Amino acid sequence: MFVRVNSIGMFGMNSFGVGVEASIERGLPRFDLVGLPDTAVSESRDRVRSAIKNSDFYYPDGRVTVNLTPADIRKEGPVYDLPILVSLLVASGQMHCDLKYSAFIGELSLSGKVRKITGALPMVIKAKELGIKEIFLPLDNAGESCVVNGIDVYPVKSVRQLYDHFMGKERIKKVTSAYYAEYRHDLNYLPDFSEVKGQFQAKRALEIAAAGGHNILMIGPPGSGKSMLAKRLPSILPDMTFDESLDVTKIYSIAGMLPLNISLIRSRPFRAPHHTISTAGLSGGGRIPRPGEISLSHHGVLFLDELPEFTKISMEALRQPIEDGKITISRVSGSLTYPCEIMLVCAMNPCPCGFYGHPTKKCTCGKGVPQKYMSKVSGPLLDRLDIHIEVPQVEFSKLSSEEKGESSAEIKKRVNAARRIQTERFKGTPVTCNAKMTPSQTAEFCKLSESGKKILERCFETMDLSARAYDKILRIARTIADLEGSANIEVPHITEAVQYRSLDRKFWNN
Repeated sequence: MFVRVNSIGMFGMNSFGVGVEASIERGLPRFDLVGLPDTAVSESRDRVRSAIKNSDFYYPDGRVTVNLTPADIRKEGPVYDLPILVSLLVASGQMHCDLKYSAFIGELSLSGKVRKITGALPMVIKAKELGIKEIFLPLDNAGESCVVNGIDVYPVKSVRQLYDHFMGKERIKKVTSAYYAEYRHDLNYLPDFSEVKGQFQAKRALEIAAAGGHNILMIGPPGSGKSMLAKRLPSILPDMTFDESLDVTKIYSIAGMLPLNISLIRSRPFRAPHHTISTAGLSGGGRIPRPGEISLSHHGVLFLDELPEFTKISMEALRQPIEDGKITISRVSGSLTYPCEIMLVCAMNPCPCGFYGHPTKKCTCGKGVPQKYMSKVSGPLLDRLDIHIEVPQVEFSKLSSEEKGESSAEIKKRVNAARRIQTERFKGTPVTCNAKMTPSQTAEFCKLSESGKKILERCFETMDLSARAYDKILRIARTIADLEGSANIEVPHITEAVQYRSLDRKFWNN
């Protein structure tokens, strides 16, 4: 008997429909699995055989052939266990059901339980696009799958439960809003900017960076508060749109990092890998490339502390993804592209000992060492960091003061207001914030007065800025104007924006 069951496959961010065809014929007992399966898929025959027997069904006698279509696309992972088992039960006459508009995904244990898989959310989205009316998947994947409207999602605990559902003994309750749960940071428990003593200019720079999605570099001696400031950034990041949340949730689903019973990630990611991370860990990799820290920071923040301590290859691997908002990883099995529209936040000391240029403490590094240390960060990467800010040592009077600074909640109100202006400005385009403006959009939305042009021209000549730095100053000025609710870029906005491009020349040319 021949049976066809619908399933869904994954390769990177791309989902595709898979047909699981099963045929049982007379002959010596044998199980052939074809259709370009990888090792995990080939091992399905043993998991399926044990699951069938341990669920009190009989394993079909004769020659069993299972084909995964289309045969020219490689099938990866244990996601096909459940549809293979269903196809064998139907082909052997043990289960009777109409499977034309149903799809199945899930890994099986030897006992017949259905185990959690990775990438369930994009698979369910693809199933809906293919016209599937209902999909059966592991119970632990129910939370992330219920955000997809227009398709019935049935969470399955075991093979026996699935059998009882189709045989009319006990129906499985489809996923409802009761499964829906968002993951978002509780602002009451996040570190707050009101706890930061002094550092008003650095806090202002981070507010501008959050409002416009700008990359930022903080330079200062040890203990000046660079990491402290960065860790408080999530408390002022703008609220995510539904589409942004869905994109982030899909990446974490594929990476297998989505918290249990969480349907949607509503907080912007904040990733802070250690400087010993490999290039593959940062950009993504593996035989079947998985998302790296860059992609896991999509629509959020990637914080690199002690920037010069990262390997040169790792730092240079950031350049193209920062520019393009996506990263392509090529392996023998194929090329995969993951999105990575990130806000890059970096922190570093001015020299190995950390006290180069300090007003009171003497630098113990040898002659030329600070310049050599700073030169570890290449000029092209530095150009891609929109804002450069110096974070000096905090004075004792400010540290001992009991006066609290402005809270994160107040700062976030201004950030959200600025982002709403940008959302309206870029409506109908893929651009979401000022930092991502195209050259044509920069020319359209960052027009300067004559006085503003003269100031910027003078700064451009004296500071020897690159063309990329010129565009970034305009975009930063546009964000500063948005924070003040100004439709036009005024001279004060330009002069403040220029201040955030001075550190690269001050340190690199000394």
